Amino acid sequence: MKRVITYGTFDFLHNGHINLLKRAKEYGDYLIVGISTDEFNLIKNKKAYYSFEQRKMILEAVRYVDLVIPEESWDQKIDDVKKYNVDVFVIGDDWEGKFDFLKEYCEVVYLPRTVGISTTKIKTDLNHHAK
Repeated sequence: MKRVITYGTFDFLHNGHINLLKRAKEYGDYLIVGISTDEFNLIKNKKAYYSFEQRKMILEAVRYVDLVIPEESWDQKIDDVKKYNVDVFVIGDDWEGKFDFLKEYCEVVYLPRTVGISTTKIKTDLNHHAK
């Protein structure tokens, strides 16, 4: 069995997220998604609309996702790759080069982002329409 892992906050699940999850799953048989805990988001100066538990529940309902795990720190990726016997690490290409250190442990793939959509854009658009 080929195992794939990706990470993110996954707030306001949108077609860009679904595209990433679908394409990540195409690299193997089993997709693990690490989602940032609320505490880790604070460290990253990010505030998610949905709580960790809500985001976890939403992601678990996506058919491409086999397992959702908490992402609690920047440093846990090597441990996760080893613990879950990961073959491929997948992330959006806005992180290009940032996770090359994982190549010692698994294949690293940077996928192009879906054009025209992001959580930031959704929040901006919603804020604009509310005025």
